[in-house]
Amino acid sequence: MADKPRARVISLGDGAARYLPVLEGPPDSVALHSGVVTLAPGSSVGMHSTKGYEELITVLEGQGELLIAGQDPLAIQPGVAAYCPPQTDHNVVNTGSVTLRYIFVVTEVMG
Repeated sequence: MADKPRARVISLGDGAARYLPVLEGPPDSVALHSGVVTLAPGSSVGMHSTKGYEELITVLEGQGELLIAGQDPLAIQPGVAAYCPPQTDHNVVNTGSVTLRYIFVVTEVMG
């Protein structure tokens, strides 16, 4: 397969950028899209939908909440992973007093 992604190590940056892409689909990966998000205390990414994707969020530092439409807030912090199913309106909010930094990974749902 000529377009096969290659194994490699990817820097997650120093936390200075609000958004740092990690994998952006082909040719970086087969189907994964991912990035590192850095949020200052009290800030959020804004409500958005996973659409036809499912998403995994893993916190590197700080604490916050994953807000899912129609559901109680989910506390997120280092040591936990949070999952958002397809067609889910959601937001991530930094509820702590220090920077919230997390990795998100999304992949399209094949139907």
